[in-house]
Amino acid sequence: MRLRVDHETRYTYDTPVAYGLQQARLRPKDTRGQKVLDWTVTIEGGATELSYEDHNGNCVDLIGIEPGQTETSIRCVGLVDNTEGDGVLGEHRGFLPLWHFRRSSPLTKAGEGVRKLVDGLEDTDPGDVGTGHRLSAAILDRVGYEGGNTHTGTTAEEAINGGTGVCQDHAHIFCSAARLIGLPARYVSGYLMMNDRVEQDASHAWAEAYFQGIGWVGFDISNGYSPDERYIRVATGIDFREAAPLSGMRMGGSHESVLVSLRVEQ
Repeated sequence: MRLRVDHETRYTYDTPVAYGLQQARLRPKDTRGQKVLDWTVTIEGGATELSYEDHNGNCVDLIGIEPGQTETSIRCVGLVDNTEGDGVLGEHRGFLPLWHFRRSSPLTKAGEGVRKLVDGLEDTDPGDVGTGHRLSAAILDRVGYEGGNTHTGTTAEEAINGGTGVCQDHAHIFCSAARLIGLPARYVSGYLMMNDRVEQDASHAWAEAYFQGIGWVGFDISNGYSPDERYIRVATGIDFREAAPLSGMRMGGSHESVLVSLRVEQ
């Protein structure tokens, strides 16, 4: 399946910005079943100062906001060809050891809620891919998909206690619980083409766990299945903060508004 993405994030500031930097993780890479045919990132009101590969292997553009700007835009347009639909990424690659992905983080620290979730599973064999699917189903049953009640700083425990969340929260809970079981797990950000529309509300997030003999396997907890040809995998990390499409800081411009437009189509 060949997918086209057109993703723009436009920032408007109520006063001119004196200085600002954005980290953009918006460039997908070739992986098993995913081949990037064309991908371009364009910027208005700023420029790419540096491009590099971070410790997770993500492509990162460091974007400087031009002083005095009251509006900036970061847009990526690309074409990706996907040929695999089983959610399996395969063996571990990169410089980080597998034990790194058993580590916790402030967003994924396991507390009473995550521990109860794991205790409620009938079977938690870290060598069985079915454990990942059972965990995914248990999370969605416990934390229904509903927007507006969480934010980018919401922890896995807070989402469980609140009883609702979005894909980011589901991925954080999965990572927290999987690590508690003994599975290496990581957060994934990217895109999903919904079957019923081209205009998407936002980019997407899911999780991956590592199983001996199979490798990394993806789990889209919010939708209840593994990623297929409709997914574009962009960045990974121990949690959202390491895989966020955009993150940064600025001086000046006391308030900002953000408008996101995203089209993903075959």
